[in-house]
Amino acid sequence: MDNLPLHPIVVHFPMALALLTPLLACWLLVRSWRVNSLRRDWTVVFVLCALMLISSFFAVRSGEDEEETVERVVAEELIEEHEEAAEIFAWSTGFLLMVGALPLILRDEKKRRIAACLFLVSSLIILGLGYRVGSAGGELVYQHGAAAAYTKGASNPSHTPHSPSHHDDDD
Repeated sequence: MDNLPLHPIVVHFPMALALLTPLLACWLLVRSWRVNSLRRDWTVVFVLCALMLISSFFAVRSGEDEEETVERVVAEELIEEHEEAAEIFAWSTGFLLMVGALPLILRDEKKRRIAACLFLVSSLIILGLGYRVGSAGGELVYQHGAAAAYTKGASNPSHTPHSPSHHDDDD
């Protein structure tokens, strides 16, 4: 357990926030029709989105740190697929943060609600992108044996990387 990689630990933060953020945004948006408090309450959504952005880039960075180790047991192209999905998620979260600022800076309540609706739709797209990242990472671990890079037998030089099973070029 001493060689437990950081990446599988930190990736759960942006994924949890990707799930929590649209739920909270939806609740606050519905609540704003009863209590005119969207601007005040929206700060929580904005902070969660900022934390998602920071943690997603930290997750990408920690994955890059683990890449060479995992390449000993998993084909590089499979890792690249996961990495590209993670980078798209991280950069898209930056866009989401900018959209999330609109309900805080707009003065008109109707425009704030429209911006909050745009944020909600965008956050659901981000959730889908997060699912894509998580699925690709799960495939690396559970279908292609990425966790084996951290077991005792992983340092064996005769251990060759798994070939990608779903990337068949013979078709």
